[in-house]
Amino acid sequence: MRRFSSVRLAAIGTALACVLALVPLVPASAHSDDDSPSHKSYLALGDSVPFGYNPLLVTPGVAPSAFVGYPELLVDYARPKLRVANASCPGETSTSMITGTRPDHGCQNYRQYVGALHESYTGSQLDYATNFLATNPRTKLVSVMIGANDALMLQDECVGLGGDVNSCITNGLGPVLYTLRANLTTIYSALRAQGYRGEFVAVTYYSTDYRDPTVTGSISAIDAVLVDVTKSFGGTAADGFAAFERAAKPYGGDTCAAGLLIRLTPSTCNIHPSPAGAALLAAAVQKTHKH
Repeated sequence: MRRFSSVRLAAIGTALACVLALVPLVPASAHSDDDSPSHKSYLALGDSVPFGYNPLLVTPGVAPSAFVGYPELLVDYARPKLRVANASCPGETSTSMITGTRPDHGCQNYRQYVGALHESYTGSQLDYATNFLATNPRTKLVSVMIGANDALMLQDECVGLGGDVNSCITNGLGPVLYTLRANLTTIYSALRAQGYRGEFVAVTYYSTDYRDPTVTGSISAIDAVLVDVTKSFGGTAADGFAAFERAAKPYGGDTCAAGLLIRLTPSTCNIHPSPAGAALLAAAVQKTHKH
C-alpha cells in the first residue's frame, strides 16, 4: 500500500491538547505599533505556509526576510495599509502553538538550528499573540492557518508502526480532528480573552493533488474543522482550497503542474506554495477581509 508522503498531506492536521502554564513574554514588536489610522496591525499566526517557507533557501543563519508568505503579500493589497506581525513558525502544530515546546514537526528545531522567525519571541506562538493583542489594541485582523503538521506527525507515527499506513492514517484522523477542534478553541478563546474584538480569518489549506480523492477529502475534513471553529468565534474563512482548485483545473487538478507549489525538479514539487501560490492565498484573504 502506497504511503502518504508529506507532499500528499500538505493540509491535514491537529494534535494532542496539552496546555502548559507559561509565563507570558511581551514581544519586542508589541511596543512598536503605529497607532495612526492608516497603519493598523495585522497579526498572522500559523505554520510554514504563512511563514513563506522555501526549502531551497534554508541554510543555518538564514534571515527571515528571505521568506515571503501570503501575510507579507497581503499588506500590499490591503487598504487602508496594514502593518504585519507574522508570528508563524515552520513545523508548528496546533498543540505546539499553545505550548511552545516539542513534540512538534520541526518548529523548535528551526528556531534552534536554522534561523530566526519573522517576529522575535522565546515563548509559545500563542503567548506572543496574546501579548501582541494586549499591547496593540488597534489590531485589525488576525489570520490563522494551522493543522498540516499535526497530520504529518500522525503520518510519521503510522510509518513507524509499520503495516497498512493508509489505514492507520484513516483510523487516526478522527482523533486528530477532535483534538484540532479543542486546540483551536483554546487558541481563539485566549485571543478573545485579551479583549480583541476584531476580525478572525481562517485560511484553508489547499490540496497538493486535486486528482487524488483520498488526499483532497482529508484536506477538506481538516479545513471544515478550521472554518467551523473560526466561525464559532465570529470569524470568516479565506478559501485557499477553492482558489488553488480553480487554478489547477486547467492542469487536470495537478497543483504542481499548475505552478502553485515550489518546484524541486522538472517533475516534482515541494508541499509549500510558490510565489504564485502565495499570491493566491493573499488574494483569498483580501477577498474575505473586511475593510
